[in-house]
Amino acid sequence: MNIIASFFEALESLTSNKLRSGLTILGIVIGVAAVIAMISIGRGAENSITGSIQGIGTNLLFVFRGGSADVRNPQPITLGDVNAISDPFQAPSVAHVAAILQGQAKVTYAGESQVTTVEGITPEYAIVRNYHTTEGEFISEEHMLGRSSVALLGPDIADKLFGRKSGIVGETVRIEGQPFRVIGILESKGGSSFSNQDDRILIPLTTAQARLFHRSNRDQVDLLMVEAISPDAVPSASDQVAQILRYRHKTKIGEDDFTILTQQDFLDTARTITNILTIFLGGIAAISLLVGGIGIMNIMLVSVTERTREIGLRKALGARKIDIMVQFLTESAALSLVGGIIGILLGWGISFVVGRIAAANNANISPSIGIDTILLATLFSTAVGLFFGLYPANRAASLEPVEALRYE
Repeated sequence: MNIIASFFEALESLTSNKLRSGLTILGIVIGVAAVIAMISIGRGAENSITGSIQGIGTNLLFVFRGGSADVRNPQPITLGDVNAISDPFQAPSVAHVAAILQGQAKVTYAGESQVTTVEGITPEYAIVRNYHTTEGEFISEEHMLGRSSVALLGPDIADKLFGRKSGIVGETVRIEGQPFRVIGILESKGGSSFSNQDDRILIPLTTAQARLFHRSNRDQVDLLMVEAISPDAVPSASDQVAQILRYRHKTKIGEDDFTILTQQDFLDTARTITNILTIFLGGIAAISLLVGGIGIMNIMLVSVTERTREIGLRKALGARKIDIMVQFLTESAALSLVGGIIGILLGWGISFVVGRIAAANNANISPSIGIDTILLATLFSTAVGLFFGLYPANRAASLEPVEALRYE
């Protein structure tokens, strides 16, 4: 018996009892749809997170206070450290350094109130972050020296406060009750709800130190963004920054009271976490495929019992054991293949709906369905059908013709 004839005979057998076949296929449909939806949503989350990190800038190092758990009372990062790192003679691989002081603050305008991230920055911030304004100007040295009460709004916070993202320059918002004049609107950088680069306000670092964020050390900053002169210079820039901070903080090698991370470190960590979550969710979803496979085995065993006389008659007419096995394996594979195709469509639909819901809630998660995911789900569902159909097929093929013909 050839495969094509077996396939059409299998379809005829399955369509003779549509309700039973449909309920059996349903288990495979749910399993395949769940696997595709979970993997695609996981990939969408990974793309969103890594896109946010890559949007921060290029060739970047992130320097902040605190080293290993063994280091007690770590010294803060200060503006003195910034000046030392900015010195081209001490750190020739460093192009620019941006100091940041940050925190959460309540921002109000005309009765609208939002809690958002406020960052005190220096003019170098625009260079290392590759930031531009859609209107207005960026924070300058004059704003720094004058401790000016000026602010740059991200497009999302601007939309929340004003209901628009343009025509806002010159307006006044209040940050923790203090008036700040809007001098510009930042270009969109995107990001997820966990780290939305567009939902923040930038003010001069000196203004933040004097009026908003008070630290134990007046010159203390929370974070340094250090841009290397080139991607290849990132390792040497990291070593130079570490040497400067060790000298200034008088720490020994292995007892650093600071941490230096590269952009690649963040990307690798984010990808590792999202990959683990995607595999975990996909593994849980795959359990439903196994449940669907057990359903196939159950229905095929029932089919063997119902068709015992048919099997006996075929054997009496010369059908070989392999012919009987192929027939029942083809039926189980057909069940899982049809279920897999429907499951792919359902999984795509679920992913699409999740993406729309995420977009409606300002979460930049766009589920990604790759051809590898579709092939994996299809092959796995077919393999499940063949595996769980093997025992019923072998049982049918092992029936003795005489006993099968006498079966009532």
